[in-house]
Amino acid sequence: MNLDGVSELFLANVGRIQSRIDEASRQVSSGKRIATASDAPDRVEPLLQLRAESARNTQIKSNLSLAQMELEPADQALSQAIKLMDRARVLGAQGATGTLDQSQRDSLADEVQSVQEQMVALSRTAVQGKFLFSGDREASPAYELDLTAASGVAELDAATATASRQVEDPAGGSFACCLTARSIFDARNADGTTAAGNVFAALNDMRLALTAGDSDAIQASLSSVQEASLHLGRSQSFYATVANRIDQAESYSAALGVRLTTSISEIEDSDTAAEALELTQANTQLKAAFEMRSSLPTTSLFDYLG
Repeated sequence: MNLDGVSELFLANVGRIQSRIDEASRQVSSGKRIATASDAPDRVEPLLQLRAESARNTQIKSNLSLAQMELEPADQALSQAIKLMDRARVLGAQGATGTLDQSQRDSLADEVQSVQEQMVALSRTAVQGKFLFSGDREASPAYELDLTAASGVAELDAATATASRQVEDPAGGSFACCLTARSIFDARNADGTTAAGNVFAALNDMRLALTAGDSDAIQASLSSVQEASLHLGRSQSFYATVANRIDQAESYSAALGVRLTTSISEIEDSDTAAEALELTQANTQLKAAFEMRSSLPTTSLFDYLG
């Protein structure tokens, strides 16, 4: 059917108004400016990039939270370890006096052994089945007590001496978040021999010196215990530094999350108020167009023929 020019123009205008109504209705109901790629092809790529950055930031924030949960029990374990070394120093000082007989020193040696047992237990500190100081082998403990060994302990798996885990910083880069039981309690030289600050060895040397009643060896063990206590303090300082860095990273991540959410919203969210107004205006225009159309004369040439 052929239409006259006025009818064709009317239908074209109605089509345009209806398209505006459909688009405004979609944005008002969904709250989104972009529903499919065809809605804004030039904005799809930056939107996808922002979403990827937001997902990455969310994962980093989750990893930071997990690392934060492990810091408190690790710090508490080290605090207890330092207190145990303080107790060992008291026991050693008592044993170094010349007024004690051997039975009394044997009793002190038994107490030092108790300290050793507690220290090994601290090296096996676990949270939800994860051994905090076991490095890359977190499913199993690193040490057990073995009083026949030179340091009084046996290392269960040498692979636990490695801790390769890093926590990603949302500002860029990453940082280590944990130490191994070997680095904390069983310091070694490059050739594998016990190093100054070795907690296990210092305690075992003190126990053996008390058992032997060797005053010079007891005095020497006191110096070793003191150095080992300082080493524990340095290990605790490491965790304090990690805690500060995680706090900073979490603050940065939170701020970054807000910025990314805002940027995504600016691209894909609609202006609901403006679209509601557009919908009202378009419906008004559509109604007016039909009313105007209905008021046009409908006479034809045949109306004038007799």
